[in-house]
Amino acid sequence: MNLRKILKTATIAGLACGILAMAAGDAEAQKRIRWKMGSTYPGSLTQLGTLAKRVDAQIDLVSGGNIQIKFFEPGALVPALEVFDAVAQGSVDTAFSTPGYWAGKVPALQLFAAVPFGPNAGEYLAWFYFGGGKEIFDDIYHKNGIHSVMCAIIAPEASGWFRKEIKTAEDLKGLKMRFFGLGAKVMEKMGVSTQLLAGGDIYPALELGTIDATEFSMPAIDLKLGFHQVAKHYYFPGWHQQSTLFDLMINKAKWDALDKTQQAQIEAVCGDNIRYGFAEGEAIQFGALKELKAKGVNIHTWPKEILDQLEAAWQEVAKEQSADPDFKRAWDSLQAFRKDYVAWKEVGYLK
Repeated sequence: MNLRKILKTATIAGLACGILAMAAGDAEAQKRIRWKMGSTYPGSLTQLGTLAKRVDAQIDLVSGGNIQIKFFEPGALVPALEVFDAVAQGSVDTAFSTPGYWAGKVPALQLFAAVPFGPNAGEYLAWFYFGGGKEIFDDIYHKNGIHSVMCAIIAPEASGWFRKEIKTAEDLKGLKMRFFGLGAKVMEKMGVSTQLLAGGDIYPALELGTIDATEFSMPAIDLKLGFHQVAKHYYFPGWHQQSTLFDLMINKAKWDALDKTQQAQIEAVCGDNIRYGFAEGEAIQFGALKELKAKGVNIHTWPKEILDQLEAAWQEVAKEQSADPDFKRAWDSLQAFRKDYVAWKEVGYLK
């Protein structure tokens, strides 16, 4: 073969390699994910917002830039409490929230957010991942066009801010209170008029007297929202939310279009977010309590008689909610797991 033929062959081979490389590059570019993430919490809000923004940062690192999930503040894409429908319809790719916000659409999802007189974080996660919870969770969300990945858990919450001290259950009657999830239905049994407000709407409502009291989260988060400026009586324990789960909702068609590596990367980031958020939440509460006390907040513990009445009301609510088939199968699953878990809890943990 003479030199001209060698050069011609090399040129053709080079062009072919170039075309293949370009094709491979185009295919790789097509696989890159560029999603928008809605949120029900502002990005500056301790844990609830910062953990959502952490997903944004970590998925970019873990995937080497292959997956970008850009955080948007509440209302930037759709209103905070409309992200469920937006994700289901595909107008928003994904959203960070808690399943308990969708009680009006899917009652059973409340059991995957927080359960009155329910499990602590370890027991809750054990049921979810190894006790049958996740299978029910996936089935419920998939029926609504969403695949959701559990993405955070936080420590016990406080159970409310009140302008006046609550000495008996009678003092609750007639109050207007912002309350979340299944706990709201319990409070209604106690004679409280409840409404669900997004985090950013609570302080103005409390300040203007639209509501008389509120619960939202734990001390470090409540401190950030400034409730202590308009209400000085702060109650514990958070009987309604001993632990709270948060999830990353993803349009199901878009989730299904990911390859297995991409799905695993999102799951890994959310799994790490659970670890990070729980540890952080446990570490920042005592400092917040100290600061709240210095600001004149009165820390109260519910008397046993009121807690007993609240728990009795919860049993009524659980029975009523079980008229929904999905709620019933999730509730039955959780109850069965907790009954078995007692054998370990009683011997494995200090009383």
